[in-house]
Amino acid sequence: MKEKFRNLFWFFGIFAIVIMLATFDMDYGELWMNLRRAGGWLPAVIFLWVFIYYLNAWSWYVIIRDGKSAKVSFWKIYKLTISGFALNYATPVGLMGGEPYRIMELSPYVGASKAASSVILYVMMHIFSHFWFWLTSAVLYVFVGPLNWGTGLMLATVAAFCLLAIYFFMKGYRNGMAVRTLRMLCRVPLVKRWAKRFSVEKKDALERVDAQIAELHKQRKSTFYVSLGLEFAARIVGCLEVYFILNILTSDVSFIACVLIMAFTSLFANLFFFSPMQLGAREGGFALATGGLAIPSAFGIYTSLITRVRELFWIIVGVLLMKVGNGTKK
Repeated sequence: MKEKFRNLFWFFGIFAIVIMLATFDMDYGELWMNLRRAGGWLPAVIFLWVFIYYLNAWSWYVIIRDGKSAKVSFWKIYKLTISGFALNYATPVGLMGGEPYRIMELSPYVGASKAASSVILYVMMHIFSHFWFWLTSAVLYVFVGPLNWGTGLMLATVAAFCLLAIYFFMKGYRNGMAVRTLRMLCRVPLVKRWAKRFSVEKKDALERVDAQIAELHKQRKSTFYVSLGLEFAARIVGCLEVYFILNILTSDVSFIACVLIMAFTSLFANLFFFSPMQLGAREGGFALATGGLAIPSAFGIYTSLITRVRELFWIIVGVLLMKVGNGTKK
C-alpha cells in the first residue's frame, strides 16, 4: 500500500480514538475506581484477545493459503487482523475501514483479486459464524434458561432468522456474492451511479472474485470448514471475557450463562450496527441479557464498561500496528 493511503487510515484511527476518549460517558475518576476494582481480571480480559485475534487471523490465513505455501507470513496476517478490526470498531456502519485497509495491504503479496476475494470470504465467514453462534445459543437456551410464551416466541424468531441467513450465505458461497452485491448497490440512491460505473469497469475482476468464492465451497471444503470452525471457536472463547468480568462481582455464574449473555448481547448490538463501537447498544444488550438470566442488570452495565475499555485498548494497539512492519515483498 502507498504510504499516503496508509497515513489516511492511520489518521482516521487516531481521530476516532480522540473522539471516543472525549465522549466517554463516565467520569474518569469513577472509571479508574471501577478499573481498580477489576484487579487482575482486567489484564486477563485484555490478554484473552491475543488468542481470539490469533483464531481470527488463522481463519483468514487458511483461506489465503488455499492449501498451498503462503506468499505472506502468518504474523503479517495477524497484524492486519488486529488493525482491520480496530478500524471496524471505530467506524460507523462497520466494515467501512478495516476491509479496504486489509485489501490494500495484502495486494502486494497475493495480487488485487486474490486479496479482495480472501477478505470478502473472511468477512462472510466471520458473519456466517455469528449466525451459527446465535442459532446454537437459541437451542441451548431451551435446555437451560427459564422459558415462557414470550421467551419461546423470541427464540423461535431468532432461530428462523438465523436459519434464513445461513441459507442465503450458503447460496452466496455456491454462486459468489461480489457481482450480486454490486447489483444491489445499483438500486441504492446515493451510491447507485458509482456502483453501476464500478460494475462495468471491474466486471472481469468481480467475476474472478466470485469464481474464487464459489471455489472455496465447491472444491476446497476442508478449507471452508476449518475456517468456519476457527471463527466459531473464536466466538466461544470470547465468552470467557464475560465469565472473567462477572467473576469480579460474583462467583455464582456458569460459563453456559456467559455464552447466552454474549450471544444475546452480540445479536442486540449488531441490530445497531450503524453506531461506532456500538455505543449504547452494547450496554443495553448486556443489561437485558443478564436480567433475562436472573443476574442483576447492574452486573451487565459493569461488564459492558470493562468490555468498552478492552475494545479501546485494542483499537489503540491496532492503530499503532498500522505503522509497524510495513515492508512489502520485492
